[in-house]
Amino acid sequence: MYWTEFLTIAIAHLFAVASPGPDFAVVTRQCVTGGTKAGLWTSFGVGTGILLHVAYCILGVAVILSQSPALFNTMKYVASAYIFYLGVQSIRGSMRIEPQISTAAIEVNVQPRKAFVLGFLTNGLNPKATLFFLALFTVVISSSTPIIIQMMYGIYLAIATFAWFAMLSKIFGRRSVRDWLLSAGVWFERAMGAILILLALQITLNT
Repeated sequence: MYWTEFLTIAIAHLFAVASPGPDFAVVTRQCVTGGTKAGLWTSFGVGTGILLHVAYCILGVAVILSQSPALFNTMKYVASAYIFYLGVQSIRGSMRIEPQISTAAIEVNVQPRKAFVLGFLTNGLNPKATLFFLALFTVVISSSTPIIIQMMYGIYLAIATFAWFAMLSKIFGRRSVRDWLLSAGVWFERAMGAILILLALQITLNT
């Protein structure tokens, strides 16, 4: 009975998660500069952030956000400020890059908790994710769908999100790929910082 609904959700999520955004930029930077382990923990944080969106949609908080422009704008500006901060930090960090540092040395310093929190906040504060899940839970998912089924949808979305970014982490975390990207060193960090800053401005101006 719910297969059509589930397939619609799965396809919509596939297009959403595959499109470049703050999650993609942060996970890519993490796994390139910190290795696969950093990318996986960041991906885990991003996937867990999905559960936050699902939780407030089920509780009806998303409807309140959509009907309160002031509250939604506050959330939008907080998210933009956070992503902008990450971009600035990336550019500032490029000033301190040691050209000869090895990828193995970088990976040893990975802090799982910090990587997880980074992924969780990046996804959890993303207002575009809020709009996406609001659309799912008000347009695609019927109000008559049992809560337990909605929760199962949410678990699937969280797992699928983690799987997608974990795959990217495996690719970008490969030593050969990291060495190639890190050979650019300063310019890679500056490029990622610029992308994050542009995404922050886009959220502020277009959401």
